[in-house]
Amino acid sequence: MKTMMLILREIAALFVDDERLALAILALVGFCAVLAFGLHGSGIGLAAVLTGGSILVLAFSVRQGAKRKRQP
Repeated sequence: MKTMMLILREIAALFVDDERLALAILALVGFCAVLAFGLHGSGIGLAAVLTGGSILVLAFSVRQGAKRKRQP
């Protein structure tokens, strides 16, 4: 049971560490879900949206982190 609690705490820490990144990823996954189930998008198109969106979200997160680090 202790191991399970430790795992859950580590997973929660991933979301608490960088809230914007976590929310952006959840929004991207939600958007892809709407495309997949609501609009019946193609698998290749959804994969492209998810991959491209993930790269963009990560790039913006790294950029924001670098800006925060540069500020005195």
